[in-house]
Amino acid sequence: MVAKINLGKLSEKELKALKRGIENELKTSRTRAIATATQELQVAAQKIAKKHGLTVNEVLGKKRKYRKSPVPPKYRNPNDPGQTWSGRGRKPGWFREATDKGKSAESLEI
Repeated sequence: MVAKINLGKLSEKELKALKRGIENELKTSRTRAIATATQELQVAAQKIAKKHGLTVNEVLGKKRKYRKSPVPPKYRNPNDPGQTWSGRGRKPGWFREATDKGKSAESLEI
């Protein structure tokens, strides 16, 4: 049974607190539903794989987790050695300024 609340009698602060509470409860409810569905899928996958004399990993394959390793810095700012750049992505301001002033990229290499 749902409690009836007269929203017109609540202050703005109380309404915002109620809204936060509702949003938190919706997130919690969704998380619970996902966990339950995931568990049901795992049990069903195990039953199907077992029926065929296989394991879940044999049927679905192993999950690979690819991690991008950080790229080591290739260039260093001569005015501030703490500023480095890997050579990927947008050129930092200090690199553009140095090359605009006539320095070569090779001279900024580490």
